[in-house]
Amino acid sequence: MTGEELGLWGVPLAILAGAIRVSTPFLFVALGECLTERSGRINLGLEGTLIFGAMTAYAVAYETGSPWLGVGAAAFAGAGFGLVHGAICGLRGVNDIAVGIALMLLGMGLAFFFGKAYVQPVAPQLPAVPLGFWSDIPQVRAALEVNALFIVGAILAVLMAWMFRATRAGLIVRVVGDGAEPARALGVDPLRVRRLATMAGGALSGVGGAHLSLYYPGSWNEGISSGQGLMAVALVIFARWSPVNCFWAALLFGGAGALGPALQSVGVTEGRHLFGAAPYLLTLGLLIAASSPARSLAGAPAALGFNR
Repeated sequence: MTGEELGLWGVPLAILAGAIRVSTPFLFVALGECLTERSGRINLGLEGTLIFGAMTAYAVAYETGSPWLGVGAAAFAGAGFGLVHGAICGLRGVNDIAVGIALMLLGMGLAFFFGKAYVQPVAPQLPAVPLGFWSDIPQVRAALEVNALFIVGAILAVLMAWMFRATRAGLIVRVVGDGAEPARALGVDPLRVRRLATMAGGALSGVGGAHLSLYYPGSWNEGISSGQGLMAVALVIFARWSPVNCFWAALLFGGAGALGPALQSVGVTEGRHLFGAAPYLLTLGLLIAASSPARSLAGAPAALGFNR
């Protein structure tokens, strides 16, 4: 089969390729928020962390010539935001949600301020793994050209699920997520665990931002995120706080984001603005479906939503 003979089969291939590219930031932010929320803390500031991570990765990659140093810098910056969030939320009477919104605005403001000098320069991009090398069809090769961070995220989702299920560290996070008193009864400091979990979650969100600026769309500008950090929080609720479900949900969100460009590639231009809104409509629909009285708290750590 040649590329011309694909016809409408090019649409699912384009959606697959777009889903893999678009889902990677969703995946890392969702895994980070999943870890944070499993410890009993909500971090709504990950949108700011994602954008600041994207700016940091792009700036460091441009200055050093190494995209992987940019990824490391983004993870470090994200961990810093997580540390600040965790430290503030550890104070008595502080609300997680209010702190998260404040840090989201701070992260976005700092990224826009420090990132002005990097809007025009071109930074080196992250490499892709050509999993479609076996095919002679350009569309198939393009669909299976996978960024290394997507593979890392998929492996990380499985490892996190195993950690929660079968390791002492995962047990501690789950116990802390169910309440501070059971954790203290086991001799565990819940504030320390939540601080570390929030730092790790912030680091993962920073890596998601690095994918945005160093691979797809592969540039730095002030509108690079389009709310993906906030949508990833909804994704975690839809995934019922399961890392593996976060992976599949991220692919679903990525496919929704790729729907419009895929249809336009075969000449379908009517309703393109509606197709562009598909991820936001999906977020709204999933939140409505997931918030029924029978299912709203299914799988949720018991400590979520409380001041500490």
